Amino acid sequence: MDVSISQFVAGFPEFIIQLAAALGLFVGSLVIYVILTPHRELALIRSGNPSAALAFGGVVVGLAIPLGANLGSASSLMDVLIWGVVTLLLQILAFRFADMILRGLPRRIAEGDVAAAIFLMSVKIGLALIIAGAITDNNLI
Repeated sequence: MDVSISQFVAGFPEFIIQLAAALGLFVGSLVIYVILTPHRELALIRSGNPSAALAFGGVVVGLAIPLGANLGSASSLMDVLIWGVVTLLLQILAFRFADMILRGLPRRIAEGDVAAAIFLMSVKIGLALIIAGAITDNNLI
């Protein structure tokens, strides 16, 4: 059998396990984030609020970037789980940080303040890129 095929066959089960864990963390993190934020993003998005969509889009991308980087450098399922939880906690702190700067962020997003939503989205994506860089540091994992 070709070496590439052998490596694929040997590594595929671990790939599926880590992918499933990352997807579970991703969905679970989104659910937790929605529960913990004071405004109801999904209801606001359903009603056509663009600032809620921008803010929640920042959460989605902000969680996906570090989880993807984590998968690229993780050596075990435990790495995926640990850094996935760290990512969620840091994204929740990013929301609190942005709220401290803008004051009344949930209200502003609910009222359709696109500028506030873009700021929050930028904070979340910027933090995600920094976390992704930190996660890929081989000294951490």
